Amino acid sequence: MIKPNGSSNLHRSARLGVAVLLAGLLAGCANSNLTTGSIGPAGNKPIAQLSGTELQSALAGHRRQYERNPDDKSVAIAYASVLRMNGSNEQALAVMRKAAITHSRDKQVLAAYGKALAGAGQFPAALDAIQRAQDPTQPDWELLSAEGAIYDQTGRPDEARQRYEKALQIRPNEPSVLSNLAMSHMLQGDLPTAEQHLRLAVQQPGADSRVRQNLALIVGLQGRFSEAEDIARREMTPDQAETNIAYLRQMLAQQNAWNLIEQEDQQNAAN
Repeated sequence: MIKPNGSSNLHRSARLGVAVLLAGLLAGCANSNLTTGSIGPAGNKPIAQLSGTELQSALAGHRRQYERNPDDKSVAIAYASVLRMNGSNEQALAVMRKAAITHSRDKQVLAAYGKALAGAGQFPAALDAIQRAQDPTQPDWELLSAEGAIYDQTGRPDEARQRYEKALQIRPNEPSVLSNLAMSHMLQGDLPTAEQHLRLAVQQPGADSRVRQNLALIVGLQGRFSEAEDIARREMTPDQAETNIAYLRQMLAQQNAWNLIEQEDQQNAAN
């Protein structure tokens, strides 16, 4: 257990570790809502909105398509996306690395390759691929957001937020970008600002389950567990929501996270 009397860097590391762990816990349940029926790779539902059952069906379908035509860039990109959603980051990277060799100058492939690299934790290479895929004369908001996420994960929040703001200029109120911006503030301990961005994000028509679960996380991190559970219940079964909020309570108690955050905020205010 980390004690609250360490250095400011230790406090920041502890806060980051708790936040990332909890973000992974709740966001990981985005695909575990059990629903009837299944969806194939030709379905109209976005990958990010697939339930666990649907994701497994889509994964099997995309695998068959990829085995039949591995050099088709669209097939490779779709397959890698489903693999990443399923947590198979190394396999997704292998698929996109092969596609990048075959289509070495294709910006769409480079962008997907960059996302696969980021998913596998290879951030410098991911940033290079995404920046090479970007067209400065016609910036792509998704690539700007992806670039921002990489900066956040490598401890460069100011640069991350610059990318998110540019993405929002191109695509105002895009929920996925607002969610990334919110999580950026969360990682720096600014939970109220994170909540503001997520409240706006969930009001947008394109907001998916992950955005709403991020809101549940932020609300829970502020100690409003009943409200967080109400939000989470809309995205998962009651048992799953209860389990996640119970885990959130447990982690905050075990890591003494609130004391760490409060102490660092007091130190920053005194400086």
